[in-house]
Amino acid sequence: MPNTRRVALAIDALRHGWPIRVEKGPLLLPAETGFAPGVRAARMLISAARAATLKLANQREAAVPESPVLIRGAEPFDLDLARAVADPALDLLRPFKGPFAAEPIGAPDAARAAMELARLAGVLPAFLVDPEPAGEPQVVSPADLAAWKDPLRLIVATRARLPIAASEDAEIVAFRSADDMREHVAIVIGRQTGDRAPLVRLHSECLTGDVLGSLKCDCGPQLDAALAAMAEEARENGGWGVLLYLRQEGRGIGLINKLRAYRLQDQGFDTVDANNRLGLPTEARDFPVAARMLGLLGVRWLRLMTNNPEKVAALEAEGVTVIERVPHQLPPNPHNVRYLETKRDRAGHLL
Repeated sequence: MPNTRRVALAIDALRHGWPIRVEKGPLLLPAETGFAPGVRAARMLISAARAATLKLANQREAAVPESPVLIRGAEPFDLDLARAVADPALDLLRPFKGPFAAEPIGAPDAARAAMELARLAGVLPAFLVDPEPAGEPQVVSPADLAAWKDPLRLIVATRARLPIAASEDAEIVAFRSADDMREHVAIVIGRQTGDRAPLVRLHSECLTGDVLGSLKCDCGPQLDAALAAMAEEARENGGWGVLLYLRQEGRGIGLINKLRAYRLQDQGFDTVDANNRLGLPTEARDFPVAARMLGLLGVRWLRLMTNNPEKVAALEAEGVTVIERVPHQLPPNPHNVRYLETKRDRAGHLL
């Protein structure tokens, strides 16, 4: 049977720089956090996006575009070289890497699970493969990971009245899953009624925008405007609103990797290219979790505040009925114009 505790232990191992083994796959040491002295390996496992940056995409054996890539160099990889391969911040310091050759992956499901575990741990998705000397790995399986991600494991932990600037009558609802340390919350404004579709906003955590007032994105203003719109809906129309605050920083890549992407943007790359150079997806949010939260709140149909048609499709794929897409566009500032243009031109947002 799947063991979700092993996923929590594997994520912890990656953050500490300890090795893991995904069942049916080789032993893997995270390139970013690994610290074993004198460790070397003949091969590395990197993501498809990072392989494309390193001009290895055309050498891949796998037919699936998002399959990780197993590479071998002329010399064994030590941790310094492995980090230079994994981290685009080092591309200018070590521009001449390789040559590398891509090899067939014997356990593709295990390799994909390893990439997902790295993303969940917030580390760069790159590993030394079967390093020597090797430590004792934390063993995990793709089935463990699938069970760990099951949104049905999410429950309502508690709820309380929370007066906020937008509405003194708001309520906060906290959600928890057994082995996932991320605790999502919902803000409910107005009187919940089953015969009226609520105004709903899915808002992904953004420390820089929501708390620090960053001008690089529009997250903070969107959060404030959504809560204000819900308060108006309750006050003027007798309706209600729900804001889901999802602990999925950087569209699911984590705070550290989001800040790495910011650094790449300062070098001229847009949001999409910056994520890809890191070896990370542009969109990694967990919409089944959002659908589960709505279900636990009794929301089966809604009016969704979003400029992103894919967000509508993602919720509908989980059985949530979106009766209206409500545009949620705010004026740009000089620092986020390119960010918004990238969302429009490369991510399909209706701006």
